[in-house]
Amino acid sequence: MALFKKRTVGKPGEWYYCLEHKKVEEGPDCPGKDRFGPYASPQEAQHAMELAAERNLEWENDPRWHDASKTDSGDAEED
Repeated sequence: MALFKKRTVGKPGEWYYCLEHKKVEEGPDCPGKDRFGPYASPQEAQHAMELAAERNLEWENDPRWHDASKTDSGDAEED
């Protein structure tokens, strides 16, 4: 039995970037696992990958989210 019987219908003016087809789509044509969005304009959706790369870089360089540095002991505690 399928979990989803009906595809999600998009609203006019909602734009998505499809990761599989690498194109901008109005409304969610592709499954949620394959898209970024919604965005307010097709231009904004076109830059979805650039925005994701910028956010990833910010996250990777945020000292609040780093695990212990690799130069620390690195040994796992054993019982």
